[in-house]
Amino acid sequence: MKKVRSLIITGFGINCEEEMASAYQLAGADAEIHHLNDIFGGRINIQDYFILNFPGGFAFGDDLGSGKVLSNKMKFKKMSNGNSFFAEIRKFLRDGKFILGICNGFQFLVKMGLLPNISGKWQQEVTLTRNDSGKFEDRWIHCKVNSQNRTPFLDGIDVLPLPVRHGEGKFIVKNEKIKNEILKKKLNCLSYCDAKGNIVAEYPLNPNGAELNCAGLTDKTGQIFGLMPHPEAFLSLYNHPDWARLKRVFPQISEKGAGLKIFNNIVEHIMRNN
Repeated sequence: MKKVRSLIITGFGINCEEEMASAYQLAGADAEIHHLNDIFGGRINIQDYFILNFPGGFAFGDDLGSGKVLSNKMKFKKMSNGNSFFAEIRKFLRDGKFILGICNGFQFLVKMGLLPNISGKWQQEVTLTRNDSGKFEDRWIHCKVNSQNRTPFLDGIDVLPLPVRHGEGKFIVKNEKIKNEILKKKLNCLSYCDAKGNIVAEYPLNPNGAELNCAGLTDKTGQIFGLMPHPEAFLSLYNHPDWARLKRVFPQISEKGAGLKIFNNIVEHIMRNN
């Protein structure tokens, strides 16, 4: 098959699009960055791509809650063809394609109702809100992968060291019924943990106080994946603040960053199945 085409959305305060494009290029995909208005105006068709990406940033300055304004714009905006962008997204998913949202992008996905979508009605069931610390958290953390989750983004990964940089990353679930379904269906795919993979809910290992210790979430199909940490910011070992010690202690360590595995996984999965 031809190269996997990956669409990265930018505009309105998104600012991590170049790092995400680099991640896909390193993974062997064709990565294209386009302003959301190009999609609304019909100049770019999301159906021409295999992966739709919502990067991190500060959409509309996070003035009404992180991601809320842009998520509403994406859910209700009418495009030049008369369809809503949200209707185009649902068609994209029906065709078996994939969506990734990181940090601000994760906030878009939950506030549009794409994640976790337990009811199947595309209504918001969870949120990401202000950190318990009351401040912007900019630190490296570890995430434990739920091996029973079905998303191909996380194949073969156990523990991920990644940076977080957010002020509103606290995951909150609407009610106990939805929380129980998330647990039952293994949708809570990433949990904050220590360096050895022991799940830890205490600050600062959990940087925001998230319920379920949730750092990442998928829908029931595994096609949609959202996470607060930034895998696109760990594409090289030399991105890690402790890289020099790691090289000394583990001389054979790969020079690839652990975050790159997520992008390799999804590109390889699409290539195998199309």
